[in-house]
Amino acid sequence: MFDLTLDGGAARLRLDRPAARNAIPADGWAELARRCAEALSAEAQLIVLGGDRDAFCAGADLADFPAFTRDPAAVTAFRRAMRTGLDALRDLPVATVAAIEGPCYGAGVALAMACDIRLAGEGARFAITPAKFGISYPQEDVARLVALVGPGQAARLLLGAGSIDAQEAARIGLVELAASDLGAALGALSEAILANSGDSIAVLKRGIRYAAKGIERDDEQDRRFDALFGSDGFRERLAALRRG
Repeated sequence: MFDLTLDGGAARLRLDRPAARNAIPADGWAELARRCAEALSAEAQLIVLGGDRDAFCAGADLADFPAFTRDPAAVTAFRRAMRTGLDALRDLPVATVAAIEGPCYGAGVALAMACDIRLAGEGARFAITPAKFGISYPQEDVARLVALVGPGQAARLLLGAGSIDAQEAARIGLVELAASDLGAALGALSEAILANSGDSIAVLKRGIRYAAKGIERDDEQDRRFDALFGSDGFRERLAALRRG
């Protein structure tokens, strides 16, 4: 379901189930968590998550759903597995970028929202459609959506269940950039991220996550801020900057 390839400091995590338009089966979420751990063990500094031109992700695999109607425990297991996979992606201390082409629906939107940054190509389309099926969306994913686009736009997407294109997704804040040349935009962003300090990125990511929760001050974040000034990485980068 998820292929992991490494290229220097960058890891490419690709959804690879084209026959199902990259829909994620129930057991795919545990695989996502494992792949995240593998990328971290390989000392990746950046993880790029993508599908293919035909589909980023059609959402959760509907083939699993009939069994859920007969087994409430399976529903709970599915919800928890999805949470574990997405939290593993969200909690990575390295930068994560979703590069989205084609349809990005339902759980695919949740997958993209678990990344730090989202880039959309011209052919990308987004929809969150649980209301069409008579079900809901995990609360943590509703929270991520509201944090990105606000309650009104979240209501529009969830209650209306309509689709929007890349430009509209960028306008409302669901993605950070709608790019006419996704490859070029991704390359430029990846190069910029990889040129920066991994230690700094880890602390900054933590700060962003706390700020999104409304936390303005944190003792541990203060400690990490102070510690970076005593790091070898800071001294080396400062010396390089002075050499010009």
